[in-house]
Amino acid sequence: MSSSAVSARRLAAASLAAAAVIGAVALPASAADHPRPSRTGVEISSVQYDSPGRDNRSNRSLNKEWVEVTNTTRRSVNLDGWTLSGQDGRTYTFDHYRLDGRATVRIHTGEGRDTRTDLFQDRRHHVWDNHSGTATLRNDHGRFIDDASWGNDRHRHGDRHRHGDRNDHGRHHGDHGDRNDRGHRHGDHGGRHH
Repeated sequence: MSSSAVSARRLAAASLAAAAVIGAVALPASAADHPRPSRTGVEISSVQYDSPGRDNRSNRSLNKEWVEVTNTTRRSVNLDGWTLSGQDGRTYTFDHYRLDGRATVRIHTGEGRDTRTDLFQDRRHHVWDNHSGTATLRNDHGRFIDDASWGNDRHRHGDRHRHGDRNDHGRHHGDHGDRNDRGHRHGDHGGRHH
């Protein structure tokens, strides 16, 4: 074998090794620029805390107040025993509900019949304060998953929305969300509240 062939092989091997080292060094830097995705992939995606129109405690008004929970992964997630709660301690517990991958469920305050896309707390009073508040999502072990704040609470928490698997840091939002009432009334996916 000629010395030029050996030199070319050594040069190629050295180039590959250098590229691997540069790639390994560059990867953590670029990964640090992007927040790590939540392990569960479930988050509070929108809150309609001020129901459109008059807050007259009619069932229609109550159901225009809602929180949306989204599964950002491809796999379904069993939410049985998970809770959605407000600061005043009012808690809704998911009962035998599985959220499909890449799907959103809207949890309405009032009464209704649960479906795949809409769940109902069956309450007779508004849950979410129109001026400030925080909605918190926890799993069936009580572990913090996500929260969303608005109004004074939004500013108190540093205008962040927190995700449990991101060391409780991220961004808060006070999104009013879509103001359409999607209170479908068919299906059998239940929920209970405390």
